Amino acid sequence: MSGVLVVVGLGREARIVGARGRVAVGSAGLEAALGVRPAGIVSFGLCGALDPALRVGDTVVGVAVASDGESFETDAAWATQLAGALPGAGRVGFAAGDSIIATLAAKAALRERTGAGAVDMESHLVAAAAARIGVPFAILRVVSDTAHHSLPRAAQAGFTTCGEPDVGAVLRALVQRPWELPALVRTALDAETAFRVLARCAEALGPPPG
Repeated sequence: MSGVLVVVGLGREARIVGARGRVAVGSAGLEAALGVRPAGIVSFGLCGALDPALRVGDTVVGVAVASDGESFETDAAWATQLAGALPGAGRVGFAAGDSIIATLAAKAALRERTGAGAVDMESHLVAAAAARIGVPFAILRVVSDTAHHSLPRAAQAGFTTCGEPDVGAVLRALVQRPWELPALVRTALDAETAFRVLARCAEALGPPPG
């Protein structure tokens, strides 16, 4: 994976990529990593589904990402290479932004507005950075949250600057909303399923064709 920069949002996603290449966590990590020009940039990690047909554990390769009225196409040859290395992977448009899309209504509205099949919080940053420095970008993600599932507020309580869950904040939110415990457990189990698939997807990461 020489020369590729992998951008993630979570510390666990970074650990899954491991020593396969350069890894940046979040927007600050991305900007710092751009000091060395990569051959390409990959947005990698978990995502939420906007398409009701997608299920937890489905692998998706992005064909484009929409954010704030702008749309960026991924590198078509790279997307084809990634999808070919991952049998069963779907190819979908992504929506991305700086906030969690948590409710069924919000997911449906975003899908209606953008036509996207999945959503995450890093791909728009990757697209903008790649356009700015003139390198290809790709999106490779695994669904951890379906269009039929609303995320409990406790699961949205926050993350540390290193991309790790803020356990204290989650527990405080759960004390205030104890009825969310079953939904929180389900969310955690779905994430575990997605992380296991994501670990296998890491093996497909490689430089853009050519």
